[in-house]
Amino acid sequence: MGEPHPPPAAHRPPDRPPALRARALARSFGRGSAALAALGPLDLDLAPGEFVCLVGPSGCGKSTLLRIAAGLLRPGEGELEIRTHAGRPTSMIFQDYGIYDWKTVLANVRFGLDIQRVPRKEADERARTWLARMGLADFAGAYPATLSGGMRQRVALARALAVEPGLLLMDEPFAALDAQLRTLLQDELLGLTQTTRTTTLFVTHSLEEALVLGDRVLVMSARPGRIIAERRPPFGRPRTGAVRDTPACTALKAELWQLLRGEVDGAAVRPAPNGAVSA
Repeated sequence: MGEPHPPPAAHRPPDRPPALRARALARSFGRGSAALAALGPLDLDLAPGEFVCLVGPSGCGKSTLLRIAAGLLRPGEGELEIRTHAGRPTSMIFQDYGIYDWKTVLANVRFGLDIQRVPRKEADERARTWLARMGLADFAGAYPATLSGGMRQRVALARALAVEPGLLLMDEPFAALDAQLRTLLQDELLGLTQTTRTTTLFVTHSLEEALVLGDRVLVMSARPGRIIAERRPPFGRPRTGAVRDTPACTALKAELWQLLRGEVDGAAVRPAPNGAVSA
């Protein structure tokens, strides 16, 4: 694998404090000789309203980073600080939707508002507004088991955005969808986040998806994951999904793959602490 890659300098506009700030952040799992170094150390800043995509080989700590940011895991070392406007909450969307089968679509979308103790009438109105924006107004009383995968992911997105988050964390939300539906939901997310200007950290294995959605694309190394490169797609805002068909997108996708290829090869043969090969 050669020498470790130095991380790029953390970026943020000098006059705007970051919405997310990580310094020397690291996390391991297990103890003693069986400990697995999963993440870092890494530095990362997200400016308010910025959409940042993380790409990297499987097992490099991308999901671990998101779970630390969501408060689901504690850092092993270093620190991560979130500062959002008016103390707005952090929302996270998972690859497996994370919605509740025993709740109706409306109740799922209202769930975060109920936790915030928003009055029921207001919570219902906000939830129905987001269902309408996601094209699900007619399914408020339905249960998730009756919905397609794309519809369930729309429910998860509506639930995350209904609380007006200051930070949106998305962990490969479209990975389980077919290519056509994935493209449609990418375009929908692009429109939504450009309207709301929600600060977003988005994990994906798709280089094209990262380039279409992101203001920045950060490339992570094989485990333990560090940020080894940063690229800025040369597409202004507002943008549409049509940028995926441009020569600039094609060229930058090839460049990102060249950055990633050695890391992916290394991740495929790196032994786990028990001697197994890590995928």
